Amino acid sequence: MSAVLEIGEVSVEAGEIVALLGGNGAGKTTLLETVLGFHPGRVMLFGRDASALAVEQRIGLGVGYVPDGRRVFAGLTVRENLEAASSLPARQRRQRLDEMLALFPMLAERPEARAWLLSGGQQQMLALARALMDRPKLLLLDEPTLGLAPVVVADLLRRLTAMTVDGTAILLAEQRAALALAAATRGLVLSRGQIVQSGPAAALAADSSLADLMAGGKAP
Repeated sequence: MSAVLEIGEVSVEAGEIVALLGGNGAGKTTLLETVLGFHPGRVMLFGRDASALAVEQRIGLGVGYVPDGRRVFAGLTVRENLEAASSLPARQRRQRLDEMLALFPMLAERPEARAWLLSGGQQQMLALARALMDRPKLLLLDEPTLGLAPVVVADLLRRLTAMTVDGTAILLAEQRAALALAAATRGLVLSRGQIVQSGPAAALAADSSLADLMAGGKAP
């Protein structure tokens, strides 16, 4: 199977969740932003060299991004946030919006609520639904579980796993290693911008040196 994304030692295939692990300052956000085109670097997307493409061109190829901090349009309603995130024709956009509300029941309960009135978990689901509006083939997630209650985190990770069934590839940047690895196929540990460990998710989760690696240590 060909890789959906290749950047340095990082690769993600269709239908796969890869956990990108590391503490604060490890370089996770910088790597995701490089994939998007905010920083220079060689990036292969969907089998082609995308290094010279602008951010909007990479998004047009099928890249979705959920930045950290649950960045949504606070003054817009749930419905307006979703509509604003899509470039689909009006009829397809309405259909996709209905699909997103069905996928995220907590949003369907408050479609006309302003985003700033939503709970942290609801805002995170809205940020994720926004990124999915145009059916991305590659989804980049930056610390999506930060500040969320355990029950909301569990629901979020279940939904991410379900998304891979149709071939969506996910690169999940997280500090909470155990949670990320429970949903992932493979894991990569990033420290000071370098991959210091990688392997199957189950093997990494059982690695007694993982905590040291996450804190910036070197692989044995």
